[in-house]
Amino acid sequence: MKKLPLVLIVEDESAIAELIAVNLRHNGFQPVWAEDGEAAQRELDAVLPDVILLDWMLPGTSGLMLARKWRADARTKGVPILMLTARGDEPDKVAGLDAGADDYVTKPFSTQELLARIRAVLRRRAPEQLADTVSLGALVLDAATHRVSYGGQPLKVAPTEFKLLHYLMRHAERVHSRTQLLDKVWGDHVFIEERTVDVHVKRLREALGSAGTMVETVRGAGYRATAQPAISLVQTQAQAQ
Repeated sequence: MKKLPLVLIVEDESAIAELIAVNLRHNGFQPVWAEDGEAAQRELDAVLPDVILLDWMLPGTSGLMLARKWRADARTKGVPILMLTARGDEPDKVAGLDAGADDYVTKPFSTQELLARIRAVLRRRAPEQLADTVSLGALVLDAATHRVSYGGQPLKVAPTEFKLLHYLMRHAERVHSRTQLLDKVWGDHVFIEERTVDVHVKRLREALGSAGTMVETVRGAGYRATAQPAISLVQTQAQAQ
């Protein structure tokens, strides 16, 4: 029998949690409910889910803090997190992404939208990746060991930024639109906003330090990785946006 995808629902409002759980069961998922961070941690310690639906506002530890905690844990860092939030403003959405969420759904949401977003993050668990080593100038990425170095010095790059850098380096000197990067790096989906790419490019440049200029903004087109970055005031302003 085919194993049903396990979805951990971390939501303190029982009515909302039950509504989500019922719809998940009817659509081929296996839901598990936890009403707060402690209960969620117990479920995670018992078995890793395929995806986590995480409410932002929880009693005790907030969803934002839980997302950061689970992203920092080697065992749970690869589990997709979909943030459920009543906070629809862009700064709040960016904060959720920066905390490690893969996507967010603003309350109130439709059941079909939620199901589509869950399927999307599950598809993105297998993005385009190869266990290879690629280099671009003094920048070297080893996919097998998940290491990045510049001029022989190791760099600390987060998982999503690592995937983004890997793709850009494997297709160096080519310009990639935000939509193309979403499809190729995150996977097949239609619900993530293009703003997501900008957030992760900014974080990637910060992680690369002096090599950050090798990830160029091409105005009106997208981004590219280059061994010979053209440093200019215009580009610097574009990268700061």
